Amino acid sequence: MSVERQDGPPTAVDIYDTTLRDGSQQEGLSLSVDDKLRVAQQLDHLGVHYIEGGYPGANPKDEEFFRRAPDELGLATSTLVAFGSTRRPGARADTDPALRQLLEAGTAVVCIVAKAWDYHVTEALRTSLDEGIAMAADSVELLRQAGLRVFLDAEHFFDGYRADREFSLAVIEAAQQAGAEALVLCDTNGGGLPHDVERVVADVAARTSAKIGVHLHNDGGCAVANTLGAVRAGARQVQGCINGYGERVGNADLSAVVPNLVLKMGVRTIPTERLERLTAASHHIAELVNITPDPQQPYVGTSAFAHKAGLHVSAIARRSDAYEHVSPDAVGNGTRFVVSELAGRSTLTIKAAELGLNLDGVALGDVLDTLKRLEHQGYHFEAADGSLELLMRQATGWQQSFFEVESFRVITEHRAEHSVAPKDGRAVELGPSSFEDMTTEATVKVHVVGERIVATAEGNGPVHALDAALRKAIGPRLPGLAQVHLTDYRVRVLDTSQATGAVTRVLIDSTDGERSWSTIGVSENIIEASWQALVDSIVYGLLHNSGSPEDVRP
Repeated sequence: MSVERQDGPPTAVDIYDTTLRDGSQQEGLSLSVDDKLRVAQQLDHLGVHYIEGGYPGANPKDEEFFRRAPDELGLATSTLVAFGSTRRPGARADTDPALRQLLEAGTAVVCIVAKAWDYHVTEALRTSLDEGIAMAADSVELLRQAGLRVFLDAEHFFDGYRADREFSLAVIEAAQQAGAEALVLCDTNGGGLPHDVERVVADVAARTSAKIGVHLHNDGGCAVANTLGAVRAGARQVQGCINGYGERVGNADLSAVVPNLVLKMGVRTIPTERLERLTAASHHIAELVNITPDPQQPYVGTSAFAHKAGLHVSAIARRSDAYEHVSPDAVGNGTRFVVSELAGRSTLTIKAAELGLNLDGVALGDVLDTLKRLEHQGYHFEAADGSLELLMRQATGWQQSFFEVESFRVITEHRAEHSVAPKDGRAVELGPSSFEDMTTEATVKVHVVGERIVATAEGNGPVHALDAALRKAIGPRLPGLAQVHLTDYRVRVLDTSQATGAVTRVLIDSTDGERSWSTIGVSENIIEASWQALVDSIVYGLLHNSGSPEDVRP
């Protein structure tokens, strides 16, 4: 379907997400069919216009996805797209199996990829340029005759444009004449630069009445910038992936493209009221694909609006826009004040207010001095919000009264008999010891409301055993502990030149199902560092789940 040609930048752009196909080609990213359905639901909730579901017939997983999608997705905003390729060289479109799969996919929109670089036609397909043009035209015509809306991905278009401009233009012109609704120019190798992409898109937009789209990879680190330049030149569909997922170094990151278009360029994309869902959708999808979100990701990263330097925080305390290029609320994110050795009084004052603490000038000074002294020793409070809160509460005179630690002990035993076997009366080493050869036992002695309790437990390592023993000792008397769970444990060796005598930093992440927090321990002894972080984690969890030591059961 042709549309009226528009000169200059568009006022609105269609967002086309290809996470389920192109994004899933990222190394280490693997989606089950259930995963794909849940990701699609999140994209629909965000409000993207098109969701590319995959390549029907390419594998059983995509076949199942398109079979289940009509009944299980219930898309309210987005349109599902099936992806495929043109007919094969020398074949007929009406008998081509790949096109037949598209016809049977059950989607109203399909997107097919055609070679737009003469080098690929002659060397990869080993056919003539005329046949390459005919393959695109015949395939679009067949799909259009079946009543489908057709987008054409012109693969390697920018490389092809540089090598043989007339051929590349001929491919997309043939597709348009056959009825393609959108002509998508692809920087498949990802090496384009913004000024080149903008110039080429402007040239194509001046020659066609079809909607121009772009599909840009990030191999040169310019995918987002290239996408914005393409829109300036007239592109009205942008393809990419949430969080920039994709093969090699990824596709254009829609988590940055969308807010840049809306907030910086005044271009409509997803429904305006849904832009504030961007951060939540980004993080939810990251969890679904099992990839840790990048904290420094623009707009949606946890550090995107985090402020650490005292001068910055002091300015933001007076004017929120002093060091923030947009309002964090616009994309569903928020301002964070990170406390570290760079912090000043303004940072601590704001942090105390967030926690509902009243710190006077003397207490603030004490916290600041303690903070800088501990960070010099290796503590890292910007990564340990739980331990930071406990430190600041102590400056007000608060002391945790849930339990008092008398001592703890850890014993790790290697059972040698599991790694040797008798042979001719002699012991023979079977190889490296397995985890089954090791046992760890921890004993803790604590006081809870005046009662001395001794508890012993085994675990698959020192931290696991200590956690189990402490929970065994205090859990029956502190019911709030049942909600607290450790989710991650990280160790970093500081000053490695000291070899085995180096200081160790331990970070523990925990959750109660509603909030998450991190705690820290530092010591030359890794078990002591782990114990510090573990106790802080449990105290913080009890503070926010038990309310007060009066909740202790007798």
